[in-house]
Amino acid sequence: MRGPIAPPQVPLAASRAETFADLVQDSVERLERRWPQLADIDFLVQDVPRLDGAAAPGWDETVPLGGTVTARDGRPARVVIYRRPVEIRSKGRDERAALVHEVVVEQVADLLGLTPETVDPRYGED
Repeated sequence: MRGPIAPPQVPLAASRAETFADLVQDSVERLERRWPQLADIDFLVQDVPRLDGAAAPGWDETVPLGGTVTARDGRPARVVIYRRPVEIRSKGRDERAALVHEVVVEQVADLLGLTPETVDPRYGED
């Protein structure tokens, strides 16, 4: 038998990348209630960070879980979450969702010049 195992509307049919993007979107929606200006920021998911010096100034040997790009030349600010590094550091959906939210909060805080605790008062709580 060839073809999909489950129909497209069933969660089983979602790819890992789609499921991860949904986690990022859920996190952003949680934060937008408190910070409506986040609607002007693009949130992106990339599989892995680029390793050239221009994309990663100040990198040491630690692979980042996310990054930011400030608004310029008419382009909106961007928050990028790196899927594979986050997946590798988490086990199971609940742990992954918590880590995704933590990374999103940290990147938003960096972009807005705030502390993560200001962006989300529950930051760091387990």
